[in-house]
Amino acid sequence: MSFQADLLVTNARVRTLTGPGHTGTASSVAIWGGRVLAVDEDVPAREVLDVDGAVVVPGFHDAHNHMAWYGLALAEVDLRLGSLEAVYDAVAARAATLPPGAWVIGEGYDENKIGAHPDRDALDRASGGRRVWLKHTSGHMCVVSSALLEDLGLASAARDVSGGLVVTDDSGRPTGLLQETAQSLLSELVLPYPTATLVDAVERAGRAYLAEGLTSVVEAGVGGGWIGKSPVEVAAYQAALDAGRLPVRTELMVTSDVLHDVAAHADDGFGPGLGRGLDLGIRTGLGDDRLRLGPVKVFSDGSLIGHTCAMTEDFADTPGVRGYLQADAEAITERIVTAHRAGWRVATHAIGDAAIDLVLDAVERAQASVPRPDARHRIEHFGVARPDQVRRAAALGVVPVPQGRFVGEIGDGMLRALGPERAGWAYRGRSLLDAGLPLVGSSDRPVVAGAPLLGMHDLVNRRTDAGAPLGPEEAVTGLEALVAYTHGSAYASHQEGSRGRVAPGYLADLAVLSDDPATCDPGAIRDVAVLATLLGGEVVHTA
Repeated sequence: MSFQADLLVTNARVRTLTGPGHTGTASSVAIWGGRVLAVDEDVPAREVLDVDGAVVVPGFHDAHNHMAWYGLALAEVDLRLGSLEAVYDAVAARAATLPPGAWVIGEGYDENKIGAHPDRDALDRASGGRRVWLKHTSGHMCVVSSALLEDLGLASAARDVSGGLVVTDDSGRPTGLLQETAQSLLSELVLPYPTATLVDAVERAGRAYLAEGLTSVVEAGVGGGWIGKSPVEVAAYQAALDAGRLPVRTELMVTSDVLHDVAAHADDGFGPGLGRGLDLGIRTGLGDDRLRLGPVKVFSDGSLIGHTCAMTEDFADTPGVRGYLQADAEAITERIVTAHRAGWRVATHAIGDAAIDLVLDAVERAQASVPRPDARHRIEHFGVARPDQVRRAAALGVVPVPQGRFVGEIGDGMLRALGPERAGWAYRGRSLLDAGLPLVGSSDRPVVAGAPLLGMHDLVNRRTDAGAPLGPEEAVTGLEALVAYTHGSAYASHQEGSRGRVAPGYLADLAVLSDDPATCDPGAIRDVAVLATLLGGEVVHTA
């Protein structure tokens, strides 16, 4: 019996993203053993998938998302609404359906769109005195009702929180707004989530991802800090994988909070103090192509639209306010340096340009102490980056991971915060490519809607949802946006040799599209439909 491929995808317009300028194309893909066997070859196969002229591209890769958070949010009250009254109405409607003692939990409000943060007293009235927890779309703040403030000992007065703020009114009474690390005060009441709950959330999110052509994601923070859901969060992802309930390939960032001193021999290269890590010397890279550990996640500052990111100059719409770091500058630097010494890739959240300066200084210091070629440390968001910082990131080999989708969904708030002079520094695209840096596709979902084609649309069009241009000089082409969400994201994960292209030996992860985002009208990229998604050569979603 002659050799046969497992599947032949034919009658296709394949964007292989190979060759000079990622311009390679083909008309068929042969798949065997979960990987691409051949392109544009007449290979006999046990099954044939005729896509009737549709466009086939590598499966999309989101380099920064919050999978468990998004999956949990799908079961919470959706607060992406147009007015403050609509938020209160939504709280009241959910409260009316709940048994006594149950919390009202909502997610996704944006004070830039509804006019103000919700207030504890109004939440009390809307909920009938229930415990209410409403999460800001950025994830960097939340509002709680009086019942929860009472639980936290904050009903009548605030207390200092390092790296965060319990916001008060003019009389010193807490308003219910908790910023940055002040959110961690809730941890004793809500964490940890049960592993079974997290497995449900991960599967729920993953099924939604497949429908959008996503086959790989990076979960940007597990295990600790305000972003983690459980100290055994990795076990939840392992349980999901074992049960066949982890729909997409997943890389997990471990929050720096869970690292601790690890004993090792003095010759092991960890530097003074041996370094900080996880037990048994576990670090970046453990796992396989379905589930693996990625970088250690470090937080340096907060949110741009929430005005808590660390800036070198005042926000345009709030004179005198420059945000703040989430910890002492030297403490943040030490986290980055010690993680580097212990062999981790480091992914540091830095949105404001003052925070970006700090991170670049720390990476330079880390490499000076223990040189590591091609470490590929990352700056998550790289939100407000001066031209000199773009050049310096390129020189240091640091990979920025911006979110082009922010331009559309929360760009109007960013414009107000930055003003016209600095608007072009926000979530850059063209400048990164011109400096020789990869452009990486990511969403930060559920901060914004995370469909990759929406992200590509905003990378190309650079207009806010209200229609205002936001740094139009940072626009990229449709092909460059497609590469960002495939090869670029794979590069950020040190996985560009196995995913992000349609080429022999690469994982057979594919998205079948109704049109080509590289060549269609720029204004129509967001309307391109995902017809099917293949993971390892298996059709895992059809429209």
